[in-house]
Amino acid sequence: MFEGVLSALITPFNKDDSIDKTGFRENVSFVETGGVSGIVPCGTTGESATLFTAEHEQLIDIAVDCANVPVVAGTGSNNTAEAVELTKYADDAGVDAALLISPYYNKPNNAGLVKHFKAIAESVDIPLLLYNVPSRTSQDMPLEVIIELSKVNNIVGIKEASGNLDRVTRIIENTADEDFSVISGDDGLTLPIITLGGSAVISVVANIVPKKMVDLVNAARNGDMETARNIHYELAPLIRALFNETNPIPVKRASELIGLASGHLRLPLAPIGSDNERILIDALKSVGAL
Repeated sequence: MFEGVLSALITPFNKDDSIDKTGFRENVSFVETGGVSGIVPCGTTGESATLFTAEHEQLIDIAVDCANVPVVAGTGSNNTAEAVELTKYADDAGVDAALLISPYYNKPNNAGLVKHFKAIAESVDIPLLLYNVPSRTSQDMPLEVIIELSKVNNIVGIKEASGNLDRVTRIIENTADEDFSVISGDDGLTLPIITLGGSAVISVVANIVPKKMVDLVNAARNGDMETARNIHYELAPLIRALFNETNPIPVKRASELIGLASGHLRLPLAPIGSDNERILIDALKSVGAL
C-alpha cells in the first residue's frame, strides 16, 4: 500500500460551493488510469482545512466507493477529539489507512504529540501514517517523537515534507528495526528520498501527469537511475510551477486547464496570479499535458 505513487487529490467544487461528486469520481479514474498505487482524499491538496465534517465524511465515502486502489484518507486535526472522530469514521467507512497531520497552531510539546497520535492509534485498527509538514504546522515533528511513535503497532509510516534530507536519513536509520515506511511529501525530493530508502510519494503532480510520476518512482525503485533522473528533470519545471503559490492554488488551476474537474478555491485561498499562471501553462506544455 505504501509503495509507489499515491495521488494527493484535489476537491472539485460546483458553482454553488457543493462538492462536485461526479468530478471527484472522474478525477479518481484519471489518476488510476495513470497507474497510481493509492489515493489520498481530504489532505492539504484537498483543502481539508475548509471542509466541513459532513463534507469530509462524504468525500471519504465516495473515495471508498469508487476507488480501485487503496484509499488513505486525511483525518488529522489540531483537535485530538476531532481527529479521533474523523479517523474512526474513515475506519468504519472502509478506508485502507489514514494520514494524520501533526497538530497545527497548538504547537504541543513532545509529550503532547505522542499522546495525540497514540490516542488516535488506540481508537482504530487501520494503519496510520504520520504527516510532518512544518511549513503548514509551524512545528517540525522531533525525531525522538517519530522514533517513539514508530513503535506503535498501527503507526506504520510517515509522510515527510520537511524538505530536510538529513532528517529523512535519520528517520530511516532509527526506524530500521520497525515496519515503518518513509514517504516523500515533496514531489521535487521524491527521487533522492527513494534513493535514501523511502518507499513512496504522496504526490500533487500526480493529479496532472500521474503516469510520469509513476514511471519516475518505478525507475528509481528498480535501480534505473538514468531513467529516473531524466523524468525528474523533465518534471522539475512543472513541480516548481505547482508550488509557486500555496498548494493547491496552482494544481487546481492546472487541473482546470487540462480538462479535469476543479472548480473554485475556497476562501481564504484565491486564484493564481497572472504571472504564475503563465509559468504554469508553459510547464504544462513542456510535459505534454497541454
